[in-house]
Amino acid sequence: MVKKLEIDIKRRISNEEALFLIKNASLIELGELASQKKAQFHKDKITTFIVDRNINYTNVCWVDCKFCAFYRHKKDDDSYVLKFDEIDKKIEELLEIGGTQILFQGGVHPNLKIDYYEELVEHIHTKYPQITIHGFSAIEIDFIARVSRISKLEVLKRLQAKGLSSIPGAGAEILSDRVRDIIAPKKMDTDEWLEVHRLAHSIGMKTTATMMFGTVETDEEIIEHWEHLRKLQDETGGFRAFIMWSFQGENTQLLEEHPEIKPQSSNRYLRLLAVSRLYLDNFKNFQSSWVTQGSYIGQMALKFGANDLGSTMMEENVVKAAGASNRMNQDEMIRLIKDIGEIPAKRDTAYNVLERF
Repeated sequence: MVKKLEIDIKRRISNEEALFLIKNASLIELGELASQKKAQFHKDKITTFIVDRNINYTNVCWVDCKFCAFYRHKKDDDSYVLKFDEIDKKIEELLEIGGTQILFQGGVHPNLKIDYYEELVEHIHTKYPQITIHGFSAIEIDFIARVSRISKLEVLKRLQAKGLSSIPGAGAEILSDRVRDIIAPKKMDTDEWLEVHRLAHSIGMKTTATMMFGTVETDEEIIEHWEHLRKLQDETGGFRAFIMWSFQGENTQLLEEHPEIKPQSSNRYLRLLAVSRLYLDNFKNFQSSWVTQGSYIGQMALKFGANDLGSTMMEENVVKAAGASNRMNQDEMIRLIKDIGEIPAKRDTAYNVLERF
Protein backbone atom coordinates (compact mmCIF):
# COMPACT_ATOMS: atom_id res chain seq x y z
CA MET A 1 0.00 0.00 0.00
CA VAL A 2 1.39 3.39 -1.04
CA LYS A 3 1.91 5.86 1.75
CA LYS A 4 0.04 9.14 1.34
CA LEU A 5 2.32 12.09 0.86
CA GLU A 6 1.40 15.24 2.76
CA ILE A 7 1.79 18.23 0.43
CA ASP A 8 1.94 21.77 1.78
CA ILE A 9 0.91 23.97 -1.14
CA LYS A 10 2.51 27.00 0.52
CA ARG A 11 6.01 25.66 -0.07
CA ARG A 12 7.90 24.57 -3.18
CA ILE A 13 7.60 20.88 -3.94
CA SER A 14 10.62 18.79 -4.90
CA ASN A 15 11.15 16.62 -7.96
CA GLU A 16 10.69 13.54 -5.80
CA GLU A 17 7.35 14.81 -4.49
CA ALA A 18 6.19 15.66 -8.01
CA LEU A 19 7.09 12.17 -9.19
CA PHE A 20 5.21 10.63 -6.27
CA LEU A 21 2.12 12.68 -7.09
CA ILE A 22 2.19 11.72 -10.77
CA LYS A 23 2.50 8.03 -9.98
CA ASN A 24 0.45 7.62 -6.82
CA ALA A 25 -1.91 10.45 -5.88
CA SER A 26 -5.62 9.98 -6.52
CA LEU A 27 -7.12 12.16 -9.21
CA ILE A 28 -9.56 13.68 -6.72
CA GLU A 29 -6.70 14.58 -4.37
CA LEU A 30 -4.73 16.18 -7.21
CA GLY A 31 -7.73 18.24 -8.25
CA GLU A 32 -8.18 19.53 -4.71
CA LEU A 33 -4.50 20.43 -4.32
CA ALA A 34 -4.29 22.12 -7.74
CA SER A 35 -7.47 24.09 -7.05
CA GLN A 36 -6.02 25.34 -3.77
CA LYS A 37 -2.81 26.36 -5.56
CA LYS A 38 -4.77 28.09 -8.30
CA ALA A 39 -6.73 30.04 -5.66
CA GLN A 40 -3.47 31.53 -4.34
CA PHE A 41 -3.13 33.34 -7.68
CA HIS A 42 -6.80 33.76 -8.67
CA LYS A 43 -8.93 34.52 -5.64
CA ASP A 44 -11.57 36.29 -7.74
CA LYS A 45 -12.65 33.09 -9.57
CA ILE A 46 -12.27 34.76 -12.95
CA THR A 47 -11.55 32.35 -15.82
CA THR A 48 -10.29 33.99 -18.97
CA PHE A 49 -10.13 33.32 -22.69
CA ILE A 50 -8.85 35.21 -25.72
CA VAL A 51 -10.37 35.77 -29.15
CA ASP A 52 -7.56 35.25 -31.61
CA ARG A 53 -6.52 33.42 -34.74
CA ASN A 54 -3.62 31.14 -35.53
CA ILE A 55 -2.04 32.26 -38.78
CA ASN A 56 0.52 29.84 -40.17
CA TYR A 57 2.31 32.05 -42.69
CA THR A 58 4.05 29.06 -44.29
CA ASN A 59 3.97 25.28 -44.06
CA VAL A 60 7.43 24.93 -45.59
CA CYS A 61 9.86 23.45 -43.06
CA TRP A 62 13.21 21.70 -43.27
CA VAL A 63 13.24 20.45 -39.65
CA ASP A 64 11.07 17.37 -40.38
CA CYS A 65 9.81 16.81 -36.83
CA LYS A 66 8.52 13.26 -36.70
CA PHE A 67 5.51 14.23 -34.58
CA CYS A 68 4.29 16.88 -37.05
CA ALA A 69 1.73 16.24 -39.80
CA PHE A 70 1.56 19.88 -40.92
CA TYR A 71 4.93 20.58 -42.53
CA ARG A 72 5.77 20.33 -46.24
CA HIS A 73 9.00 20.63 -48.18
CA LYS A 74 9.52 23.54 -50.53
CA LYS A 75 9.05 21.43 -53.66
CA ASP A 76 5.78 19.82 -52.51
CA ASP A 77 2.72 20.75 -54.55
CA ASP A 78 0.77 21.86 -51.48
CA SER A 79 3.53 23.98 -49.90
CA TYR A 80 2.82 27.67 -49.45
CA VAL A 81 3.93 31.05 -48.16
CA LEU A 82 0.97 33.35 -47.55
CA LYS A 83 0.92 36.64 -49.42
CA PHE A 84 0.44 39.78 -47.38
CA ASP A 85 -3.06 40.34 -48.75
CA GLU A 86 -4.03 36.80 -47.69
CA ILE A 87 -2.80 37.54 -44.17
CA ASP A 88 -4.69 40.85 -44.22
CA LYS A 89 -7.92 39.08 -45.07
CA LYS A 90 -7.47 36.67 -42.16
CA ILE A 91 -6.82 39.55 -39.75
CA GLU A 92 -9.86 41.49 -41.00
CA GLU A 93 -12.04 38.43 -40.45
CA LEU A 94 -10.66 38.22 -36.90
CA LEU A 95 -11.37 41.90 -36.24
CA GLU A 96 -14.99 41.38 -37.31
CA ILE A 97 -15.54 38.98 -34.38
CA GLY A 98 -13.73 41.17 -31.84
CA GLY A 99 -10.34 39.48 -31.95
CA THR A 100 -7.30 41.08 -30.36
CA GLN A 101 -4.35 38.78 -31.13
CA ILE A 102 -2.79 36.68 -33.85
CA LEU A 103 -0.70 33.67 -32.94
CA PHE A 104 1.70 33.93 -35.84
CA GLN A 105 4.05 31.10 -36.65
CA GLY A 106 4.99 28.76 -39.43
CA GLY A 107 7.39 26.15 -40.56
CA VAL A 108 11.10 26.89 -40.56
CA HIS A 109 11.46 28.06 -44.13
CA PRO A 110 15.03 27.67 -45.42
CA ASN A 111 14.96 30.82 -47.59
CA LEU A 112 13.29 33.47 -45.45
CA LYS A 113 15.72 35.90 -43.79
CA ILE A 114 15.36 38.72 -41.29
CA ASP A 115 14.38 41.28 -43.95
CA TYR A 116 11.27 39.26 -44.84
CA TYR A 117 10.21 38.97 -41.20
CA GLU A 118 10.82 42.66 -40.50
CA GLU A 119 8.71 43.64 -43.49
CA LEU A 120 5.97 41.20 -42.49
CA VAL A 121 5.74 42.30 -38.85
CA GLU A 122 5.93 45.98 -39.76
CA HIS A 123 3.19 45.56 -42.36
CA ILE A 124 0.81 43.94 -39.85
CA HIS A 125 1.65 46.27 -36.98
CA THR A 126 1.29 49.40 -39.11
CA LYS A 127 -1.94 48.36 -40.83
CA TYR A 128 -3.55 46.75 -37.76
CA PRO A 129 -2.08 48.43 -34.66
CA GLN A 130 -4.99 47.15 -32.55
CA ILE A 131 -3.85 43.55 -33.12
CA THR A 132 -1.16 42.07 -30.85
CA ILE A 133 1.40 39.95 -32.68
CA HIS A 134 2.28 36.91 -30.57
CA GLY A 135 4.56 35.05 -32.90
CA PHE A 136 7.61 33.07 -33.98
CA SER A 137 8.74 30.13 -31.92
CA ALA A 138 12.25 29.79 -30.52
CA ILE A 139 13.28 27.57 -33.40
CA GLU A 140 12.10 30.16 -35.93
CA ILE A 141 14.07 32.88 -34.11
CA ASP A 142 17.15 30.65 -34.01
CA PHE A 143 16.99 29.81 -37.71
CA ILE A 144 16.31 33.41 -38.78
CA ALA A 145 19.51 34.32 -36.91
CA ARG A 146 21.54 31.59 -38.57
CA VAL A 147 20.34 32.13 -42.13
CA SER A 148 20.69 35.93 -41.72
CA ARG A 149 24.14 35.64 -40.07
CA ILE A 150 23.17 37.74 -37.07
CA SER A 151 22.68 36.93 -33.39
CA LYS A 152 19.43 35.68 -31.89
CA LEU A 153 19.34 38.77 -29.70
CA GLU A 154 19.53 41.00 -32.78
CA VAL A 155 16.65 39.10 -34.39
CA LEU A 156 14.52 39.62 -31.30
CA LYS A 157 15.39 43.30 -31.00
CA ARG A 158 14.76 44.00 -34.68
CA LEU A 159 11.40 42.22 -34.70
CA GLN A 160 10.41 43.88 -31.43
CA ALA A 161 11.19 47.26 -32.99
CA LYS A 162 8.86 46.43 -35.89
CA GLY A 163 5.97 45.43 -33.62
CA LEU A 164 6.44 41.87 -32.36
CA SER A 165 4.92 41.82 -28.88
CA SER A 166 5.72 38.36 -27.49
CA ILE A 167 6.74 34.87 -28.55
CA PRO A 168 4.94 31.55 -27.97
CA GLY A 169 6.42 28.50 -26.32
CA ALA A 170 6.16 26.24 -29.36
CA GLY A 171 9.08 23.94 -30.03
CA ALA A 172 9.61 22.96 -26.41
CA GLU A 173 7.89 19.56 -26.69
CA ILE A 174 9.83 17.87 -23.86
CA LEU A 175 12.96 19.68 -22.70
CA SER A 176 15.06 16.53 -22.53
CA ASP A 177 17.68 16.00 -25.20
CA ARG A 178 17.16 12.23 -25.16
CA VAL A 179 13.52 12.72 -26.15
CA ARG A 180 14.29 15.48 -28.63
CA ASP A 181 16.87 13.31 -30.42
CA ILE A 182 14.13 10.74 -31.05
CA ILE A 183 11.12 12.87 -31.97
CA ALA A 184 12.86 15.80 -33.73
CA PRO A 185 16.57 15.10 -34.28
CA LYS A 186 17.12 18.27 -36.38
CA LYS A 187 15.54 20.57 -33.82
CA MET A 188 17.36 22.84 -31.39
CA ASP A 189 18.38 21.29 -28.09
CA THR A 190 17.06 22.10 -24.64
CA ASP A 191 19.66 24.75 -23.77
CA GLU A 192 19.11 26.55 -27.08
CA TRP A 193 15.33 26.71 -26.57
CA LEU A 194 15.81 28.09 -23.08
CA GLU A 195 18.37 30.61 -24.31
CA VAL A 196 15.99 32.15 -26.88
CA HIS A 197 13.39 32.67 -24.16
CA ARG A 198 16.02 34.03 -21.77
CA LEU A 199 17.12 36.54 -24.43
CA ALA A 200 13.52 37.57 -25.11
CA HIS A 201 12.94 38.15 -21.41
CA SER A 202 16.15 40.21 -21.23
CA ILE A 203 14.65 42.83 -23.58
CA GLY A 204 11.30 42.91 -21.82
CA MET A 205 9.57 40.58 -24.26
CA LYS A 206 7.24 38.16 -22.50
CA THR A 207 6.82 34.57 -23.67
CA THR A 208 4.79 31.47 -22.92
CA ALA A 209 6.01 27.98 -22.01
CA THR A 210 4.59 24.77 -23.41
CA MET A 211 4.86 21.01 -23.10
CA MET A 212 3.75 18.26 -25.47
CA PHE A 213 3.57 14.92 -23.66
CA GLY A 214 2.66 11.42 -24.73
CA THR A 215 5.49 10.37 -27.05
CA VAL A 216 8.55 8.57 -25.66
CA GLU A 217 9.23 10.56 -22.49
CA THR A 218 9.32 9.20 -18.95
CA ASP A 219 7.70 10.77 -15.90
CA GLU A 220 11.19 11.81 -14.77
CA GLU A 221 11.73 13.63 -18.08
CA ILE A 222 8.43 15.47 -17.69
CA ILE A 223 9.67 16.73 -14.33
CA GLU A 224 13.03 17.61 -15.92
CA HIS A 225 11.05 19.77 -18.38
CA TRP A 226 9.21 21.52 -15.56
CA GLU A 227 12.45 22.04 -13.64
CA HIS A 228 14.02 23.88 -16.59
CA LEU A 229 10.97 26.15 -16.82
CA ARG A 230 10.80 26.82 -13.07
CA LYS A 231 14.49 27.73 -12.94
CA LEU A 232 14.25 30.13 -15.88
CA GLN A 233 11.11 31.71 -14.43
CA ASP A 234 12.95 32.18 -11.11
CA GLU A 235 15.72 33.89 -13.06
CA THR A 236 13.70 36.16 -15.37
CA GLY A 237 9.99 36.14 -14.50
CA GLY A 238 9.36 36.37 -18.23
CA PHE A 239 6.85 33.56 -18.79
CA ARG A 240 3.21 34.62 -18.85
CA ALA A 241 1.64 31.18 -18.94
CA PHE A 242 2.12 27.43 -19.17
CA ILE A 243 0.25 25.41 -21.80
CA MET A 244 0.35 21.62 -21.97
CA TRP A 245 -1.17 19.25 -24.51
CA SER A 246 -0.99 15.61 -25.55
CA PHE A 247 0.66 14.30 -28.71
CA GLN A 248 -1.76 13.86 -31.61
CA GLY A 249 -0.35 11.07 -33.74
CA GLU A 250 -2.51 10.72 -36.81
CA ASN A 251 -0.56 11.13 -40.08
CA THR A 252 2.80 11.42 -38.30
CA GLN A 253 6.08 9.64 -38.96
CA LEU A 254 6.65 9.23 -35.22
CA LEU A 255 3.63 6.98 -34.81
CA GLU A 256 4.74 4.87 -37.77
CA GLU A 257 8.18 4.40 -36.20
CA HIS A 258 6.86 3.93 -32.65
CA PRO A 259 3.52 2.07 -32.87
CA GLU A 260 3.79 1.42 -29.14
CA ILE A 261 2.85 5.06 -28.50
CA LYS A 262 -0.77 5.14 -27.39
CA PRO A 263 -3.25 8.03 -27.11
CA GLN A 264 -3.11 9.73 -23.73
CA SER A 265 -6.12 9.41 -21.46
CA SER A 266 -8.07 12.28 -19.96
CA ASN A 267 -6.94 11.01 -16.55
CA ARG A 268 -3.31 11.36 -17.60
CA TYR A 269 -3.85 14.88 -18.94
CA LEU A 270 -5.62 16.10 -15.80
CA ARG A 271 -3.07 14.39 -13.56
CA LEU A 272 -0.12 16.09 -15.26
CA LEU A 273 -1.91 19.44 -15.40
CA ALA A 274 -2.58 19.34 -11.66
CA VAL A 275 1.01 18.42 -10.76
CA SER A 276 2.37 21.09 -13.12
CA ARG A 277 0.25 23.70 -11.29
CA LEU A 278 1.75 22.53 -7.99
CA TYR A 279 5.33 22.31 -9.28
CA LEU A 280 5.43 25.49 -11.38
CA ASP A 281 4.70 27.68 -8.37
CA ASN A 282 6.08 30.78 -10.07
CA PHE A 283 3.63 30.64 -13.01
CA LYS A 284 0.40 32.56 -12.57
CA ASN A 285 -1.51 31.38 -15.64
CA PHE A 286 -2.24 27.86 -16.90
CA GLN A 287 -4.19 27.23 -20.07
CA SER A 288 -6.62 24.39 -20.59
CA SER A 289 -5.92 22.40 -23.75
CA TRP A 290 -9.47 21.88 -24.98
CA VAL A 291 -8.16 21.78 -28.57
CA THR A 292 -6.64 18.33 -27.98
CA GLN A 293 -8.86 17.18 -25.09
CA GLY A 294 -12.29 18.37 -26.18
CA SER A 295 -14.52 20.98 -24.57
CA TYR A 296 -15.67 18.99 -21.54
CA ILE A 297 -12.22 17.84 -20.44
CA GLY A 298 -11.17 21.41 -21.20
CA GLN A 299 -13.82 22.49 -18.71
CA MET A 300 -12.69 19.85 -16.20
CA ALA A 301 -9.16 21.23 -16.47
CA LEU A 302 -10.42 24.36 -14.71
CA LYS A 303 -10.85 22.14 -11.64
CA PHE A 304 -7.28 20.85 -12.01
CA GLY A 305 -5.33 24.10 -11.96
CA ALA A 306 -6.13 25.86 -15.24
CA ASN A 307 -7.46 29.42 -15.03
CA ASP A 308 -7.68 30.12 -18.75
CA LEU A 309 -9.44 28.42 -21.66
CA GLY A 310 -6.96 29.82 -24.17
CA SER A 311 -8.15 30.80 -27.59
CA THR A 312 -11.52 30.55 -29.28
CA MET A 313 -9.29 29.27 -32.11
CA MET A 314 -10.85 30.90 -35.15
CA GLU A 315 -8.28 29.00 -37.19
CA GLU A 316 -5.94 26.13 -36.28
CA ASN A 317 -4.01 24.02 -38.76
CA VAL A 318 -1.16 22.18 -37.04
CA VAL A 319 -3.05 20.04 -34.52
CA LYS A 320 -5.88 19.58 -37.04
CA ALA A 321 -3.42 18.02 -39.50
CA ALA A 322 -2.62 15.39 -36.85
CA GLY A 323 -6.24 14.40 -36.33
CA ALA A 324 -7.68 16.69 -33.63
CA SER A 325 -10.47 18.96 -34.82
CA ASN A 326 -12.24 20.23 -31.69
CA ARG A 327 -13.89 23.64 -32.02
CA MET A 328 -15.38 26.07 -29.51
CA ASN A 329 -16.79 29.60 -29.82
CA GLN A 330 -17.01 32.43 -27.30
CA ASP A 331 -20.58 31.64 -26.24
CA GLU A 332 -19.71 28.02 -25.47
CA MET A 333 -16.65 29.09 -23.47
CA ILE A 334 -18.78 31.47 -21.42
CA ARG A 335 -21.34 28.72 -20.78
CA LEU A 336 -18.71 26.17 -19.70
CA ILE A 337 -17.05 28.65 -17.33
CA LYS A 338 -20.33 29.71 -15.73
CA ASP A 339 -21.34 26.05 -15.43
CA ILE A 340 -18.60 25.45 -12.84
CA GLY A 341 -19.36 28.60 -10.88
CA GLU A 342 -16.58 30.84 -12.21
CA ILE A 343 -16.73 34.24 -13.89
CA PRO A 344 -15.95 34.29 -17.64
CA ALA A 345 -13.80 37.12 -18.95
CA LYS A 346 -12.32 38.02 -22.31
CA ARG A 347 -8.63 38.94 -22.01
CA ASP A 348 -5.78 40.29 -24.08
CA THR A 349 -2.35 38.78 -24.69
CA ALA A 350 -1.00 40.13 -21.38
CA TYR A 351 -3.90 38.55 -19.44
CA ASN A 352 -5.55 41.89 -18.79
CA VAL A 353 -9.33 41.48 -18.48
CA LEU A 354 -11.16 43.32 -21.29
CA GLU A 355 -14.74 42.29 -20.57
CA ARG A 356 -16.57 40.17 -18.00
CA PHE A 357 -19.72 38.19 -18.76
